Amino acid sequence: MNVSVVLLTSDLRLHDHPPLRAALEGGRGIVPLFVRDPAVDSAGFAVPNRLAFLADCLRDLDAGLRERGGRLVVRHGDLAGEVCRVAAEAGADEVHMAADVSAHARRREDRLRRALEADGVRLHVHDTVTVAVAPGAVVPASSDHFAVFTPYFRHWSQQSLREPLAAPRTVRVPEDIRSEPLPSRSGLPGLSAGLAAGGETEGRARLGAWLRAGVATYEEGHDDLAGDVTSRLSPHLHFGTLSAVELVHRARRAGGPGADAFVRQLAWRDFHRQVLAARPGAAVRDYRTRNDRWRSEPEAREDVEAWKEGRTGYPIVDAAMRQLRHEGWMHNRGRLLTASFLAKTLYVDWRVGARYFLDLLVDGDVTNNQLNWQWMAGTGTDSRPNRVLNPVTQAKRYDPDGAYVRRWVPELRSLPGAVVHEPWKLRGLDRAAVDYPDPIVGLSDGLDRFKRARGLDRVVAPPPR
Repeated sequence: MNVSVVLLTSDLRLHDHPPLRAALEGGRGIVPLFVRDPAVDSAGFAVPNRLAFLADCLRDLDAGLRERGGRLVVRHGDLAGEVCRVAAEAGADEVHMAADVSAHARRREDRLRRALEADGVRLHVHDTVTVAVAPGAVVPASSDHFAVFTPYFRHWSQQSLREPLAAPRTVRVPEDIRSEPLPSRSGLPGLSAGLAAGGETEGRARLGAWLRAGVATYEEGHDDLAGDVTSRLSPHLHFGTLSAVELVHRARRAGGPGADAFVRQLAWRDFHRQVLAARPGAAVRDYRTRNDRWRSEPEAREDVEAWKEGRTGYPIVDAAMRQLRHEGWMHNRGRLLTASFLAKTLYVDWRVGARYFLDLLVDGDVTNNQLNWQWMAGTGTDSRPNRVLNPVTQAKRYDPDGAYVRRWVPELRSLPGAVVHEPWKLRGLDRAAVDYPDPIVGLSDGLDRFKRARGLDRVVAPPPR
């Protein structure tokens, strides 16, 4: 029979899968293939939390394929070499895969295309598999990408999205194609204790439940740290167990301000991808340099360690960092304020924080992670690059009763209400009874240091007219 290979990367699902649908056209057999590429390990992206979630995803995908008469083929080795070997073993004349935007993904695609063409095999790369709108589909007249979100979102919202595709009913996989054992999360060291389960089945169940009971309050409550009404679907979008196209369609069908706000967040995800597609170097370099002379990690070691361990003396910062360590995930508002604290208050290079987030986040995505860090550091697409989030003000606004802090900083649970956000104001025996560190930096001191570093203290007012 005619056979196609479907190379799976960040699209570990059966529903709404254009490469899978195209490969199955004409009654073809397929080889659904996932390759554990050592290049990912050597680049430092194969961290325990994501490996565990990936193992869940692959096992769930294999189970779904077996229900349809197929199975998942797993290989380990150089990606181009393994794909070519599998194509040769199956007698396949074409390979289908999803497009991606990172520099690594583009180099991977180029190498694979050249290797397959040398063997007479065609490579088909499909857009809108991991995004709702492809990076090159929306561009301004004067540039190759939008550098500001608002005009991008206006054009993005006018795009006609393709209709989601149903999962296949039957999948035929050649029996003689060798597969290595499926990975398992058991035995992985250093997993976050509260790490969520992965897989398309889990993702679709979570999406359905959230659309029924969570999306209605999303617009007004998505910044409420204790309320936690966010969808928590970001790991499923990262691994592609859910389709961004399907999420936009289903949210729009749900309707209402909450659904509109959620769709806007999906547009932010696509916005970052079109930025990185045009400027791949932004994963490691300032998108817009401010000529910062950041404190390096060695220079600021004690401050950085306090930030990582959640003992900065600022309860809202420490609560968010402890949530990250426990769950491998952090509330979006927490991500913003912890990033601002490291980059703006401690004036530590944003790359230090971005790397630490990638070490723990189960949804650790180079595109969103790096560009969101740059947004907060003032080197990215933010139109107000010098904004600083005050952790006390943020805490009182987004955790007014202190419930989020008390959940993650147990040594402060005895403190009532908003007092929990400023324990250093306690006096005498009350302060002595609280086993919690003093702030590692004064907010005014941190702001002054940031202003001096950016040259904002040297701004002279223009003379009167």
